[in-house]
Amino acid sequence: MRFFEGEQTSECFNSGPERCNIITADQRRVITLAARGLCAHGRANEPESHVNDPTARPASVWVRRLPILVIVAVAIIGFFTLRQHLSFDALAEHRESLIAFRDSHYFWASLGFIGAYILIVAFSLPGATVATLTGGFMFGLFPGVVYNVTAATLGAIGIFLAARSGFGARFADGLKSRGGGVAKLQKGLQENEFSVLLTMRLIPVVPFFVANLVPAFMGVRLSRFALTTALGIIPGALVFTSVGAGLGKVFAREERPDLSIVWSPQVLLPLLGLAALSALPIVIKAIRKKDI
Repeated sequence: MRFFEGEQTSECFNSGPERCNIITADQRRVITLAARGLCAHGRANEPESHVNDPTARPASVWVRRLPILVIVAVAIIGFFTLRQHLSFDALAEHRESLIAFRDSHYFWASLGFIGAYILIVAFSLPGATVATLTGGFMFGLFPGVVYNVTAATLGAIGIFLAARSGFGARFADGLKSRGGGVAKLQKGLQENEFSVLLTMRLIPVVPFFVANLVPAFMGVRLSRFALTTALGIIPGALVFTSVGAGLGKVFAREERPDLSIVWSPQVLLPLLGLAALSALPIVIKAIRKKDI
C-alpha cells in the first residue's frame, strides 16, 4: 500500500471518493507506532520454551559445559598419571629442593604453592592431603594454614562454578519443576543453606569433591558456598597443617606421618561437636514447624 500526504492516487479518482484513502503525516506516524507495538508484543509473547530452548543455540550450550567436561577429563587422566608425583614419597624426595626454593624465593614459592593447590582441588586431582601437609612443611602452621584454606576455597569455587554453569543450573530448575521428595529436599537445603553446607564441610566422612558438586546441582548461592567452604575447612586444615609443620622431624627419622590423628577422639569429637552445632538451627526450625 502506498501512502500519500494530502493527495490521492489515480486509483482513488477512478474508484470514487467513498473509497479514497487519504493518509495524513500524523495518521501515518500513528499507524507506524501501532505496527511496531504489535511486533514487540508478538516477540514478548513468544513461548518461553522457544526463547530459552537449549537446542536453539547448541554452540553456547557446549561452551557452558566445556569447563566441567575439561575438569572431568583432567581428573580421570590425573588419577592414573599423577598419583606417584603428588604423594608423600615425592614430597620426601624433593623436600630439600622445596625448602631451598622457599628460602631463596619466598614470594614465588608462596604464589606457586597456592596456584598448584588451587589446580589440585579444582581438577579433583589426587594429592590434596599431601598438598595440605606441604603447606605446613614449607610455611609452618602460620601462614601455612592461611595458604591451605585460601587455595582449597578458591579451587572449590572453581569446580562449583564449572558444574553450575554446565549442568547445575538446569538440573536445579528440573528438580524444582518436577516436585516430589527431591524438590522438598532442595527447598529444605535452600532454606537452611548455611547450616547444611557448613555441616557437610565439618563432617570428615563427606568427600571434598562431593561437597563441591552437590551444592552446584541444588541451586546453592555462590556467596553462601564460598563462605561455608572457607569456614568449614578451617578445623581440618589446622590439624593437617600442624602435622605438616612437624614433617621435618618425621623426615629425619625416615618415617611417615601418622594421619590417623584425625580419627583420634581429641580431634574427631571437637569436629563432630562443631558439626552438631552448625546443624542446630535446622533442628530448631523443624521443631518450630511441628509446633505450628
